[in-house]
Amino acid sequence: MSIRTRIPEARRLVIKIGSALVTNNGEGLDHAALDDWARQIAILRQGGREIVLVSSGAIAEGMQRLGWKKRPHEMHCLQAAAAVGQMGLVEAYEKTFSRQGLATAQILLTHDDLADRQRYLNARSTLITLLELGAIPIINENDTVVTDEIRFGDNDTLAALAANLIEADALIILTDQKGLYTADPRRNSEASLIEEGSAEDPRFEAMAGGAASSLSKGGMLTKVLAARRAARGGAHTCIASGREQDVLLRLIRGEPVGTLLHASSSRLAARKQWLANHQQLAGTLVIDAGAVKALHGGRSLLPVGVLEVKGDFRRGEAVACVNEAGEEIARGLVNYGASECRRILRKPSTDIESILGYIDTHEVIHRDNLVVHTAR
Repeated sequence: MSIRTRIPEARRLVIKIGSALVTNNGEGLDHAALDDWARQIAILRQGGREIVLVSSGAIAEGMQRLGWKKRPHEMHCLQAAAAVGQMGLVEAYEKTFSRQGLATAQILLTHDDLADRQRYLNARSTLITLLELGAIPIINENDTVVTDEIRFGDNDTLAALAANLIEADALIILTDQKGLYTADPRRNSEASLIEEGSAEDPRFEAMAGGAASSLSKGGMLTKVLAARRAARGGAHTCIASGREQDVLLRLIRGEPVGTLLHASSSRLAARKQWLANHQQLAGTLVIDAGAVKALHGGRSLLPVGVLEVKGDFRRGEAVACVNEAGEEIARGLVNYGASECRRILRKPSTDIESILGYIDTHEVIHRDNLVVHTAR
């Protein structure tokens, strides 16, 4: 059976649209194209799918508004162009999605936001909440404040990081090319389109060595590397032309559009494999017999089952769950820091908000973030 069926099965998607598409090769925002993508995304939302949009185009739009014909190299000029262009880009998206009855939200990120664990979790919580509210988060790199040291470098990488951040099932990269070819089709007439393959296939990196356009920072190589990064989080990636008629709808129908680079394992399996091999545990939770039974039964760890907290860990870090004899039962990512866990241990989940003054989740560790060892 074709791996194309994996895209129709995806419920949470990150869609990245490149600068050349958004700005019609630098001529200014292509409002007709934006309207068409918004229409397709609205249909996907009606089908129950959650969508995060990663959009390039701020710098290109700023260049157009400033009358610049050539992309500058100086960081301060790039930041200025981004500041000018971001205004038009966000306004255009807000208007086009509002015509479809969809709310939008602007999210500007830097590498620091995803390198710092606390800010990573805060960004994740915001994005997940927006998806639950039915809004379309529109992500871009915060070009107005970044420096060379903290740049993502291209929005393909940003899109892959966003896919891992929200645990997306699929990443769709829309570009001005039909997909990944065996060689650069602009220079080699014998180059053929690769329809399907593994995101981990090392041959694709050599095939994608073509240069980027004058408007974009990346090229096909950054898309292949982004697919590899997304695959490590269990997300499949499709690279396709944004100029194809109804490209998003056709992909969701499983049609052979573009290049599909699949992940070798599911999102949940990828995370649990990472957890199982995690060598640096930040602390330990001692749990009672009832919690041990619940974990072996596929349930989450609730605060009422925690007897003792050892260590000084932060929210989102990996900890061990041990029984009263000290045997490791499971390991997982905690939803509360050590000091908070000490305050809510042995308490029912309904008391969390009154004790802490807020509530993130009802579980200390959600079952999707737990690896439970086989019962002896």
